[in-house]
Amino acid sequence: MLPVAGLASDLPPLLSSEQFHPTDPQKARIGQLLFYDKILSGNKNISCGTCHHHDLGGADGLSLGIGEGGVGVGPKRTAGTGDARIRKRIPRNAPALWNIGHKSIRNIFHDGRLSVSDIYGNGFNSPAEEWLPAGLDNITAAQALFPLTAQFEMAGNPKENQIAGAVHDRIDAAWPIIAKRVRVIPEYAEMFEAVFDDVSNAQDVTIVHIGNALAAFINSDWQSFDSPFDAYLTDQTPLPQDAAEGMKLFYGTANCASCHAGPLFTDQEFHALALPAFGPGRTRRFDPMPRDVGRMGESDALEDAYRFRTPPLRNVALTAPYGHNGAFATLKSVIKHHTDPLKTKSTWTRDMANLPNAPWLEAIDFTIQSDTREMIRQARALDIKPIDLTDAEISDIEAFLHSLTGASGNTRPMGRPDTVPSGLPVD
Repeated sequence: MLPVAGLASDLPPLLSSEQFHPTDPQKARIGQLLFYDKILSGNKNISCGTCHHHDLGGADGLSLGIGEGGVGVGPKRTAGTGDARIRKRIPRNAPALWNIGHKSIRNIFHDGRLSVSDIYGNGFNSPAEEWLPAGLDNITAAQALFPLTAQFEMAGNPKENQIAGAVHDRIDAAWPIIAKRVRVIPEYAEMFEAVFDDVSNAQDVTIVHIGNALAAFINSDWQSFDSPFDAYLTDQTPLPQDAAEGMKLFYGTANCASCHAGPLFTDQEFHALALPAFGPGRTRRFDPMPRDVGRMGESDALEDAYRFRTPPLRNVALTAPYGHNGAFATLKSVIKHHTDPLKTKSTWTRDMANLPNAPWLEAIDFTIQSDTREMIRQARALDIKPIDLTDAEISDIEAFLHSLTGASGNTRPMGRPDTVPSGLPVD
C-alpha cells in the first residue's frame, strides 16, 4: 500500500497477472473465435462481441443495448426491421469486461444475480440455480452462458428457433443444443479435441467447455493494469497536474474511494444513486411495471431496492455512457450527478439517453417517469449525500479517471478475429 500525504485513505495495491485466474492460450484462442461467432445465438445474427466489442472498449456505446434482431455495431446499431425487429430494448447498459478475471471478483451483473456460492453445489448462485452445470472454471465462465439463453440478448423469441424454444421449457435445455451447433463444425471439434484433456471426440464437447473457452479469452484479453496511475503506483511517475489534484479529491474530500475501492476501483457492493429512470426495466417476475428495482430483483429484500453494483473504473473513459442504464454520456456528467443526484436528476432530459430509434417502443421508453409514486420511491432510495465541488474540481476528478486508462487499452493482445469457423459474418 502506498500512503499519500493529505489523503483520507491509502492507494490500492498494484495489480499483476498473478492476481488473475490462470488461462490457457489455446483455450483462449477458441474463446476468441466463439466470442465473435454468431453460431452461439438462436437466430445466428448476434455474437458476444456485438455488444462487447473491442472497438468500443468492451461495451457497445449505447445507453440500453440493441440485442437479437438489431443490425450493426455500437452507436450505429439499428433496431431492425419487419418481423426481425427487436421487441424490447436490453434493460441495462452493457457492462465492460475489464479485469473480470481477477480472483477477487465475487459477483457479476448490475444486480449481482450471479455470485460465487456453494448454495446449489455447482459453485455459483445464479438464475439457473441447480441447473447450472458443474465444472465451470470461474465466474466469468458462468456469466458467459447467460446471454446465450436470454430472449432479447442472443436467444431470440419462442418459435423462432430451437434454442429459444428450449429456453422456454427450462434454461438448461438450451445449452446442449448450442454445444451441438459448435461441435459439428469440424474446425471447432478439432480445436476442442486438441486442447481439452477430457475431449477425445466431438461428442464430448459440452456447454461447460464452451463457457471455459470463452472465459479463458475474456479473462486474458481484458486484463489491464498499464495505466499512468499504475506507473505512479509502481515508481511514482508523476501524474499530470490536474489528474494528481483529482486523485487527492478521489481519495480525499470527494469520498469517491468509499465505494470505488481497491485495485479494481469497486467495493462490489450495491448502492442507490437516483439515476434517471427509463427503458423497459428489469424487475421480479410478478411485477409488470417497467421499472428497474436493482439488487432487490435478486435478493427480494426491500432494503436492496434501486441499488446497483459499484462499477469498476479501470478504462472507464473508454466505456461511455455511464450508469446501470447509461443515463449519462460523459464522465463529467456522471461525476456531477454524484455531487447532487436529485438536482441533476431533475434537470436530466430524455435526449441525453443514447437510444437507437425504435418508434414502436417509444411508448415504453419513458413511461415510468409518469408514475409519480414510483419516482418518489426511487428518489428516497439514495445512498450518497450531496457534496460541493467546483467545476474545476470535477474536471480534476475526470482527469484522474482518464489516468486509469491503460496504455494498451485500445490494443488488446488477441482482439477481434477476421473470420470465425462457422463462416458467419463477424461484427
